[in-house]
Order: sequence, then structure tokens, then C-alpha cells
Amino acid sequence: MASTVATDGKEHRNGEEGVAGEPPAERPPARRLNWRIRLRRDKSLILMTLPAVALLVVFNYLPMVGTLTAFQYYDPLDGVRHSEWAGLDNFRQLFGDPLFWHALENTLYISAVQLVLFFPIPILLALLLNSVLSQRIRSVIQAITFLPHFYSWVLVVTLFQQMIGGAGLLNQFLRQHDMGTWDFMTNPHTFVLLVTSQVVWKDAGWGIIVFLAALSAIDQNLYEAAAADGAGRWRRMWHITLPGMRAIIVLMLVLRLGNALSVGFEQMLIQRFAVGHDAADVLDTFAYYYGIGTQNYSYGAAAGIFKSVISLLLIWGANTLAHRFGEDGLYRK
Repeated sequence: MASTVATDGKEHRNGEEGVAGEPPAERPPARRLNWRIRLRRDKSLILMTLPAVALLVVFNYLPMVGTLTAFQYYDPLDGVRHSEWAGLDNFRQLFGDPLFWHALENTLYISAVQLVLFFPIPILLALLLNSVLSQRIRSVIQAITFLPHFYSWVLVVTLFQQMIGGAGLLNQFLRQHDMGTWDFMTNPHTFVLLVTSQVVWKDAGWGIIVFLAALSAIDQNLYEAAAADGAGRWRRMWHITLPGMRAIIVLMLVLRLGNALSVGFEQMLIQRFAVGHDAADVLDTFAYYYGIGTQNYSYGAAAGIFKSVISLLLIWGANTLAHRFGEDGLYRK
């Protein structure tokens, strides 16, 4: 509470006016002060994020300048500034190309199969690991399931070739017992199941990290109270565990839908010649082979822009749908 002092027969409040009726010193605005305080408080965290931000800007945002080539007859010798403008000609050619629509069809089909067969598996693995009481056993299982994520796609495809390829262990076993052999690695009809199984083996263990974090945030007192009321393991999972994970599940589903048109460029590129382009061509390989491969860079850039716009619409639609059902999605409405 401000005190008062008498000066020349007048009362002045301390902190509001200076000596002899002088106006008080100007204070910085509250917003500016808060910004300075937050900057000083989070200085170490900001310095830690600067390398990641620099990498993001250099490798993700600066290359976006190259999207201008989709509207040009781009010539590397002339550069972006001096190449002739084409308007929407590249997009007209793209939408009239049956190979492009076939690649889009393959992309959506593979993405839908992976969404159904792959997305629930990390959730199930997280629930299983959470039910393991021994911390040592849980750590061993986590390490084993995490490890394939760090393998390159070349190594993953090689391992599958050694296991289920034409000369793999499975076919060797079948030959020894006079049974018919199966070559999954060159069968275009089962290619979508092959790539999905490769994704499951490689990334399912890595995908459980977020779900395990969501499980650790659930109040354990809820489980004790439910057990005291007579709820079994399944009822506790249905009424406590899954509702506690719902926000994270919705968030990961939205992100998955936003990345639906990216189904693994390296994975498809390595196996394209084994099964044929009809089965393995997706939007990424289409842009590579019919854009960069033919030195028609503007055509490949147009395919890339189409993919980015559709991905943006998918993630926006999924996030809007999440808000309709009362979930936060990517951000709280």
C-alpha cells in the first residue's frame, strides 16, 4: 500500500510522483517486461534449440524457394530467376498423366493398409509393456523393439530377403520337406503386405514411446480405486487406460493422416525393380523417376506441391474432425 508524504502542503504518493511534484519515472510495459523475464529465464533452453531450428530452416524452409520451379520451364543453367514461366502448364500435364494417377492410387492404398494394420500395433505393445511388472524385463523388451528403428532400409530389405526371399530360410525349409516355395519379395500382389510388415518390424517399437509416456501420466490412484470397487483388468483398461490415452491416440492419428502420402521413398525405391513399377510406384518415386530422372525438374516439383497441398488438407480435416468430437488434436481450440 503506497504511503503519503507532505510536500509544500500537498500530499504525494510514493512511487507515483517524484520529489517536489516531479512525474514518476516511466516503467517498461508489462508485456515487454514479461518477454525479457521469459528470455532470461529460458536462455539455456533457447540456446539448446538453436541448432535444431537452424537445421529446420536450412533443410526445410529454404528449399521451399525451389517450389517456384513448378510454375516454370526450369533450366538449371538459367536458374530460378531467369527460367521461363509456364504458369499451370506443368499441373495440366500432371493431371493428364495416367502414371501419376496410378502412383496416387498406390500411395492411398498402401497408406490405408498401413493405417489399419500398423497404427494399432504400437498402442497394443505399449499396453502389453505397461502390464509387465518387472522393470528389468520391460527395459529388455523396449531395447529389443527399439533397435530395428535405427536400421537403414537397405538392411531391413536385406534381412527380409534372407528370411522370405527366393533363396531365403523359409524357402530352404520348404524345399527340404518337398513343399512348394513362396517368394514374397518379388510378388506384386502381396507387395503391400510385405512393405507393411517391414514397417511394423522396423518402427512399431519406436512408436510406443509416446504411448508409454501417456500411460505413465495416468493417475495410479484411479486403478487402485477401480480395483477396490471390483473392476477387473479388462474393465480397468477400458474405463481408465484407454480414456487416459485417448488424447495422444487422436494426436498421433491426426499426424499419421497428415503424413498419409509419404509411405517410404527409400523402401519403395529399393524394391521397385523386384516387383515392378505398377506395384511400387508412389508419389515420391513418381516425382523422382519422372521428374529428376528425366531432368524435367518442374514436373517433379509440381508433383511435390500436389502432395504437400493434399497432405495439408488431410491434416486440417483430421484436426477439424478431432475438434468436432471434443478432442484437442494438434492444438486446443
